[in-house]
Amino acid sequence: MDSYALTVFFDGGCPLCRREIDHYRKLEARKPILWLDVTQPDAPLGEYGLVKESAMRRFHVLDGNGQFQIGAHGFVTLWSELPYYRYLASIVRALSVVPLLDRVYVRFADWHFSRRCSDGVCSTGVDQKV
Repeated sequence: MDSYALTVFFDGGCPLCRREIDHYRKLEARKPILWLDVTQPDAPLGEYGLVKESAMRRFHVLDGNGQFQIGAHGFVTLWSELPYYRYLASIVRALSVVPLLDRVYVRFADWHFSRRCSDGVCSTGVDQKV
């Protein structure tokens, strides 16, 4: 854990989420980032104090101080480590719009999770259910 600037927990069973993360992974971060797909059976969520449902409901980033940044706060934390996006992160923070972005993100995430888990069981896209 210590050798990574961030640990990013993402929903690899969501095509939109996976495409976005694949884009970020292609960029050269300032320091190494650990990318953990929470839908994988061997994802070490318990080691970080996470449960699968929580990790699938919201985007989580463990920052360099060992603090979780969740939702839009997580995206801004991730962007801070990526070329080009670090400027976006600076602008978003300077304009103090992270709370607004987080409210929008939470609405989208809740809608997305309810669609994906409509029968009380979440399809993970890797032949398992949550």
